[in-house]
Amino acid sequence: MSNADIHGGVVRIAPSILDSDLTTLAGSLAALERAGADFVHLDVMDGHFVPNISIGVPVVASIRKATQLPLDVHLMIDRPERYIQAFVDAGADILTIHVEATAHPHRALQMIRESGIRSGLALNPGTAVRSACALLPFSDLILLMSVNPGFGGQTFIPTTLRRIMELKSMLSTQNIDTLIEVDGGVSAANAGEVAAAGATVLVAGSAVFKNERGVEQAVAQLRDASRLQR
Repeated sequence: MSNADIHGGVVRIAPSILDSDLTTLAGSLAALERAGADFVHLDVMDGHFVPNISIGVPVVASIRKATQLPLDVHLMIDRPERYIQAFVDAGADILTIHVEATAHPHRALQMIRESGIRSGLALNPGTAVRSACALLPFSDLILLMSVNPGFGGQTFIPTTLRRIMELKSMLSTQNIDTLIEVDGGVSAANAGEVAAAGATVLVAGSAVFKNERGVEQAVAQLRDASRLQR
């Protein structure tokens, strides 16, 4: 995937597949393709860094076989550098690690880039945005958690808007073109203000897969809402 594929100033929609009906996963992926989703967001949890356990390498590999959409793999796991190559081999296009999960985030980001895919750095709500300052040149994506990680269906933390603006200012100061992804409680009701603050990738789970109007309409709602205040 080239820089042109993930950059360019538009807001991208990255539905979180864990909120779909996993018994019909292939159908959910096909619906995302029809809806024009930009990425498939995959949350990998280990039961240590976050309380829950979710999917692992085999499921990511299976999803890779079932869709042409880029896989945005979010590692919510301790010492993620141990598994970077495994997730690369499974088919990740973007691999995001948490700054809080490793003593050597710079090394982990380098490992991801050297593997030939895009690197992402995630920050929990309680982690200062400035803590990522030295790592921005090594990150193709910065993920700001807008809820505490590990559970779906949580309410968006309003102070995330200020954090997005702070990150956008840091990127501008360093003249770095990096995606700003926001994950947690994003819906059509707040997508406009999240995008207006500077987010360029919106992760949404419940807002897409629990939407009574269906996946395609849900993605369209998010995309339309994100344009309102741009």
